[in-house]
Amino acid sequence: MLFTITSGTISSTFAVLFVLLTTSAICCVSAGISSNIRCLETEKNALLQFKQGLVDNSNVLGSWESKKDCCQWRGIACSNQTGHVTMLDLYYNSSDIYNLETPLSGVIAPSLLELRYLNYLDLSFNNFEGKIPDFIGSLSQLKQLKLAGASLSGPVPPQLGNLSHLYTLDLAHNFVTFENLEWLSHLSSLRYLNMSSLNFSKVVNWPHSISKLPSLVELQLSSCSLPNVDLRSLSFVNSSTSLEVLELSDNFLNSSILYWMADISTSLVHIGLMGDRLQGLIPDVFSNMVSLTSLDLSYNQLEGGIPKSFRNLCRLESLNLWENKLSDKLQDSIENLSCAQDTLESLKLSGNPFWGPFPDNLTRFSSLKELYIDGTNMSGPLPKSFQELYQLRSLSLVLNQFSGPLPDFTGLSSLRQLFLSRNQLTGSLPESIGQLSSLEFLDISVNSLNGVLTEVHFLNLSRLQFLDVSYNPLSFNLSPYWNPPFQLHILDMSSCNVGPEFPKWIQTQRKLTALGMSNAGISGSVPNEFWDLSSNLLDLNLSMNQIHGKFPNLSSKNCTFFTIDLTSNQFSGPLPPFPSNISNVFLSKNMFSGSLSSLCATQAPELYNLDLSENLLSGELPDCWMQYQALHSLNLAKNNFSGKVPSSLGQLTYVVLLRLHDNNLSGELPPSLKNCTELRVVDLGANKLSGNIPAWIGPSLTNLLVLRLRSNEFYGSIPLSLCSLPALHVLDLSQNNISGALPHCLPNITALSSVSPKVEENWILGFVQLVWKGIEIEFGENLKHLRSIDISNNNLNGDIPQSITSLLKLISLNLSGNSFTGVLPSNFGQLEMLESLDLSRNQISGRIPPSFSSLHYLSVLDLSHNNLSGRIPLSTQLQTFNASAFMGNLGLCGPPLTPECPGDEATQDPAVPNGDGGDKTKQEDDGLISFGFYVSMVLGLIIGFWGVFGTLLLKSSWRYAYFRYLDNIKDRIM
Repeated sequence: MLFTITSGTISSTFAVLFVLLTTSAICCVSAGISSNIRCLETEKNALLQFKQGLVDNSNVLGSWESKKDCCQWRGIACSNQTGHVTMLDLYYNSSDIYNLETPLSGVIAPSLLELRYLNYLDLSFNNFEGKIPDFIGSLSQLKQLKLAGASLSGPVPPQLGNLSHLYTLDLAHNFVTFENLEWLSHLSSLRYLNMSSLNFSKVVNWPHSISKLPSLVELQLSSCSLPNVDLRSLSFVNSSTSLEVLELSDNFLNSSILYWMADISTSLVHIGLMGDRLQGLIPDVFSNMVSLTSLDLSYNQLEGGIPKSFRNLCRLESLNLWENKLSDKLQDSIENLSCAQDTLESLKLSGNPFWGPFPDNLTRFSSLKELYIDGTNMSGPLPKSFQELYQLRSLSLVLNQFSGPLPDFTGLSSLRQLFLSRNQLTGSLPESIGQLSSLEFLDISVNSLNGVLTEVHFLNLSRLQFLDVSYNPLSFNLSPYWNPPFQLHILDMSSCNVGPEFPKWIQTQRKLTALGMSNAGISGSVPNEFWDLSSNLLDLNLSMNQIHGKFPNLSSKNCTFFTIDLTSNQFSGPLPPFPSNISNVFLSKNMFSGSLSSLCATQAPELYNLDLSENLLSGELPDCWMQYQALHSLNLAKNNFSGKVPSSLGQLTYVVLLRLHDNNLSGELPPSLKNCTELRVVDLGANKLSGNIPAWIGPSLTNLLVLRLRSNEFYGSIPLSLCSLPALHVLDLSQNNISGALPHCLPNITALSSVSPKVEENWILGFVQLVWKGIEIEFGENLKHLRSIDISNNNLNGDIPQSITSLLKLISLNLSGNSFTGVLPSNFGQLEMLESLDLSRNQISGRIPPSFSSLHYLSVLDLSHNNLSGRIPLSTQLQTFNASAFMGNLGLCGPPLTPECPGDEATQDPAVPNGDGGDKTKQEDDGLISFGFYVSMVLGLIIGFWGVFGTLLLKSSWRYAYFRYLDNIKDRIM
C-alpha cells in the first residue's frame, strides 16, 4: 500500500512527538526527584528515641539503623512528595502460629510528637507498659489509631477527643478504664470504633455518646460489661444513620437494647447480641431493618418464636438463635422467614425447645448452606424433599427425636458436614451416601440404624476426614484388601460388628488421630503394622473386645498418645514403659502380669489417669511416683501386689482418687500421704494393712468423700480427727480389729448430718466397691447420692451414742458384729432417710424405741442376736420384715415374731373349758367384766345425752348458738 504524507500531517506528527518527549522528560525528572526524597533527620531521630524505650528480644527493629533511610525501615512509610513519616505499623501478629518473633515491650516515648504528619499508628498486640499517653491526642493528622491488645492500663486520656480527623479507633482488649465517653462525641469523622473487652460498667451514658457519632459505620463493644440501661427512656439525637455493623455481644443488656437499635440506625447490616441475657419474646422492632443481612441473638433467654416482623428481612443471609428458650412450632417460625427464602444462607436454631415435625417449608430456602437444629423437641421422619437444598454444605440435626429411615441425599452434592447422631433413626444406611463426593464429616452415631456397610457406601468419599457410626447395630463387610478412597482423622465404630478380625484397611489410614472400636466383636490380635500408625494417634479405644497378645513398647515409637483404653480384653505379658507424653492409660480387666518396674524406666509427667486394676500384676509397688506428679486418678486394685505402700505416693499432690484395694499390701500407711490434700476417694480395702488408723487423715485430707479401709488389720480406736472430714459421704472401717467407743463427734461430718455442698458431677472416675444392703456391689455415678457408715465386725463397745441420731442424711448404717451395750437411742426415728440398718450381733438391750415406726424408707433391717425385749413397735415398715431380722432376742414379742406379748390373749376368744377350776374362774371373771362394761356404757350414754341435749332444751341462748354453729359447718361443707 502507498502512503501519501502532506506537510500538515508532518506538522501534526511532530507536535505529538514533542508532547510525548516533554511528558517523558518531566516524568523522569519527577522520578529522579522522588527517588532522592529521604526521611527528615528530625523524624528519624524521633523514631530512634522511640526505639530506645522498647525491649526488642526478637530484633524486630533490626532495620532501624541511623545510617539508613528511615523510610526504608520495617513498619515505616513516608510521603513520596515531602518525605514526612506518615505511617508507623508495628502490629504483632499473635494469630500466626509460624511467627517465631516475640512482641515488643517497654514504653511509648513522647518523641513520636515529632511525627507531625503521622496519619496511621498501629502498635497492636505488643506488651507496652502504663497508660495510653496523653500526647497521642496531639497527633492532629492521625486518621487511624490501633492500640488493641497492647497491655495498656489506666484511664483513657480525654485528649483523644482532639483527633478530629480520626476515622478508625481500636482500643480493644486492654485494661484501660472509663469514667465517661464525653471525649468520644467529638470524633465527628469516626467510622470504625472497637473497644471490645474494655470495662464499661461505670459508663451509664454510653448510648448518648455513640448516638453523637454521625459518620460511624461499625461499632464493636462486645464483652464490655455494658450496664443494663433502660434505653427506651432515653432521648436520642438520631444522627448515626450510617451505622451498619453493631456488635454488642456478651454484655449485661436487656431487650430494651433492641428498641435503641431501631432508633439509632435504619442502615444496619449486622447485629450481634450473643450472650446478652435478653429475655422474653423477641419484640417487633425489625420491621424497618430492611438492610439487615446478619443477626446473632444466640445464648440468651428469648421465648416464643420468630416474630412476624422478620417477614420484612428480605436480605437476611445469616440468623443465629442458638441456645434460647424458643418453643414455637418450628413450621410457624420458619414461615416468618419466608421473605428471605432466596437469600438465607445460614440458619442456626440449636438448643431451643422447638417442636413438631421437620418443617416442609424449610426446603424452599434454596440458598441455604448451613442448617443447625440440634437439641430440640422435634420428632417424626426426615423429609424426602431434602434434595431441594442443593447448596447445603452443613446439616446438623443432633439430639432430637427424628425417626424412620434416612432420606436420599443424592442431590446434596455440596454437602460437607452431616451430623445426625442421637436420634431414633432406623433402617439401613442408603448406598447413595457414597456419592457425596464433598463430604468431610459424617456422624450417624447413637441411633438404631442396621444393615451391612460395604465399599459402595464409601465409594466416592475421597474427602472424608471424620466418620462416626458408633452405637448402631451395623455390620461391616469390607474386603481385607480394600483400599479406602479417604484418609480419616477420626474414626469411631464402637458397638458395631467390626470383627472378628482386626480390620486391615485401618492400616491404610496414615492420618488417624482418634480410633474408637470399643465392643466391636474383635477377637484376634492387633497387627504389628497397626502400631506403626501410633506416631499420629492421640486417642485409642479398643476396650470391651477379646483382643489378645502383647502390648508393644510404644515409648520407642515416638508416639503422641493422649489416651489408650484397652479395658476388658485379653492382653497379657509384662507392661512395657509408657510413652512420655501420655495422659490417660486404662488397661484394667486384662491378663497383664509381672511387676510394675517398667514405670520407673520412663517419666510421664503429664499422666493424668492410670488404671491397671483387675490384672495379674504382682510384686511390690514401685517407689518412683515422683515421676508422675500430674496423676489425678490411680487404680491398682484387684491385683497381687505385696509389700508396703510406698512413701513416694505422697508426692502425688494432685491425686484425687487412690484405689489400691484387694491386694496383699501390708504395714502401716506412710505419713507422706497427708500431702495428698486433694484426695476425694481413698479405697485401701481387702489388704493386710495394720497399725492405728492415722490421726492425720482428718486435718490433712479435708476434701475426702470416701474412706474405705475395710478388711484389713487396723487396730486401736477410731481417731476423733475423722470427725473433721466435713464432706465425707462414705466411711467403711468394717472387718478390722478396731476397739473402743463410737465417737460422739460424728455429727460434725456435715455431709452426713445436714445439707452439704453439691458434689461435682465428675467426682467419680470409674467405680467404688461398697457393701450396700448386705451385698457387695460397685457404685459409679450414683455414689455421690450415697451417705453410709459401716464399722461392722470390729471390737467396738459401750453405748451407741445419742448423737448418732443427728446424722439426718444417713442412708445406710452398719454397726453389726461388735460389742455395743446399753439401750438404743430413743429418737432413732430422726434418721428418716435410712434405707439400710444393721445392728445385729451386739449386746444391745431394752426396748426398740417407738420412733422406729418413723423409718418409712427402711428396706433392710437386722436387729438379730441382741438382748432386746418388749413389743416390736407397730408401723407400716417393721411388720413387713422377715422374722429373722429380730431373731435371737429372747425378750422380743409381737409381729412379725410368732411369740405374742403378755396381755395379747385378752383380745382373743375365751378358751373352751376343760373342767379345770382355773378356767372356770377365768370364765366368771370375763363374764363379770363384760356385764360391768355394758352397764357402764349404758349409764354413760344416758348421762351424756341429757347433759348436752337437756341443756339445749332448757336454755334458749345455748340452743340458738348451737344451731348457728351447725349452719356454719353446713356452709363450709357446701
